[in-house]
Amino acid sequence: MNSAKKLSAYRANAVGSAKPENLVVMLFDGAIRFLGAAIRAFDHEDPLDFNLTIHTNITKTQAIIRELNNALDLDNGGELGQNLTSLYNYFDQRLQEANIHKDRAIIEEILERISELRDAWNESLDQKDEATQTKNSSSKASPPGSYSPAPAANISESSGLSLLG
Repeated sequence: MNSAKKLSAYRANAVGSAKPENLVVMLFDGAIRFLGAAIRAFDHEDPLDFNLTIHTNITKTQAIIRELNNALDLDNGGELGQNLTSLYNYFDQRLQEANIHKDRAIIEEILERISELRDAWNESLDQKDEATQTKNSSSKASPPGSYSPAPAANISESSGLSLLG
């Protein structure tokens, strides 16, 4: 198996076994990677390569943003869900503009904002994991090394953000 196939298999396994809230971080990571590739394309000498690389990576990022937006549970998401929808729509519109005009500054702006969202989401997952570990370590019902999920405090449910629809 060549390295490209191994990487593809690894990614498929990681996505297939990830919790929904971790998939959000993975989607942000993908968007960050694609925006970075679009920015690096501004150094390409060949106009065809320049345009195609920017276009391809922006459209991949837009697909991720649209998936994040479609995955929101707006019925239970409240103000946070509405704000994220507005933000994702803004990202999508700005990336469309960046793609049309090949505007590096817009791509850098969206990259910065998506990176901040990713970091905030990851931090909330870390806090949830710490709370779960603290609860598990103080509970006498759980044997050492076992895992018991946090009670009703699931990020995707409590925030109205769900990747399952």
